[in-house]
Amino acid sequence: MNILESKKIKEKAYLEKLDNGMTVIIIPKPNLDKKYIIWGTHFGSIDNRFIMPKTGEEVFIPDGVAHFLEHKMFEQPNGTNSLDTLMALGLDANAYTTNDHTAYLFECTDNFYEGLDELMDYVQHPYFTDENVEKEKGIIAQEIKMYDDEPGWRLYMNAMDCMYKENPIKIDIAGSVESINKITPDVLYKCYNTFYNPSNMIMAVCGDFKPEELLQEIKKRLIPKEEQGKITRIYPEKEMTINKPYKEDKMEVSIPLFAIGYKDIEGMDNEKDIVKKHIAIEILLNMIIGKSSENYKKLYEAGELLAEPDLDYEFSKEYAHVVISGKSKNPQVIKNAVENTVEEFKNKGLNEEHFDRIRKKVYGDYVVEYNSVGNIARMFLADNIKGINSFDYIEEFNSVTKKYTEEILKNVFKSENMILSVINCK
Repeated sequence: MNILESKKIKEKAYLEKLDNGMTVIIIPKPNLDKKYIIWGTHFGSIDNRFIMPKTGEEVFIPDGVAHFLEHKMFEQPNGTNSLDTLMALGLDANAYTTNDHTAYLFECTDNFYEGLDELMDYVQHPYFTDENVEKEKGIIAQEIKMYDDEPGWRLYMNAMDCMYKENPIKIDIAGSVESINKITPDVLYKCYNTFYNPSNMIMAVCGDFKPEELLQEIKKRLIPKEEQGKITRIYPEKEMTINKPYKEDKMEVSIPLFAIGYKDIEGMDNEKDIVKKHIAIEILLNMIIGKSSENYKKLYEAGELLAEPDLDYEFSKEYAHVVISGKSKNPQVIKNAVENTVEEFKNKGLNEEHFDRIRKKVYGDYVVEYNSVGNIARMFLADNIKGINSFDYIEEFNSVTKKYTEEILKNVFKSENMILSVINCK
């Protein structure tokens, strides 16, 4: 097994690429009661057009298939549901779908291997029929309608619509009521057989384990499958401008919601650079409007910002953007304050003392992540799908200088790539 190590925080991860192409990452946490396992496939909501590795057939699937597949995986031919089986063992089990991956997981203190039996059984045995697929359409249609009525989700989707014209990130992860109606068992099996091949899957486990022993237990439960080769994913051409600068909806909210976005045109150029860039952006966001910034203090005292805003940088090879979201009676005031602060930082440079203080805070946030088995396993899975070693966020941290961060500020935080999404009171 390959050993990945962070000497700074004294953590190790054991990585093995199996003969069938599957990646297993084990992060030992000696003397800890909690255990966490997550098994993911590199298949998310943006993967709606691809070429099948063995046949060379180009497939265009309806929006929402990855999420639909995640829902259906728990159902067994004998009428049982694996989620119920795992819960009955006292395990905290779940699954989720993102833009670039689908994951199945559980956390526990006891019954880990019984849980592993069930997890590895249901993920390797899909069961789709005309009847159970039709039934699921009604359930997911309700979920889609529920999200459509959720102001925070609408705010985010409108922000994506402002930034992107054709990119599939602007499509709801669950799809639409129209798109899921086109899903059939054949579509699900085609996607399962393509994307749930071990060579497209990663398992991350964190807890009090001996890596070699656990690896043998995982191998024992794997169904023999050949590595199928690379899946060619087809995405629209990269868009070099935003779609529109502003979008507003009216909904039942007591205070307007805002999302300020900066579309990062350069995006993820290579894996090593993206870690440094991500760190720099987190520092910048905290300096611009984080809780200890001058901006936040002024806006909060003036009653313009009602709570600390959420600060995010989302990226993959296909998209990259900054999102600042929160509540304000005057969203335009917040946008102007952010834009003015960015321009001031560009003109005057970053304050050294402020930069060092925020840098320490962000580093502390990274270190704290390693206190939770769930955070660790999810992080290693999500980063590995992007081609990143999670420890690089710790190891590369000192290379993020004030000068480098100022360069990132100029490259990413551009007024012409800035958008505002607002949900106003009805």
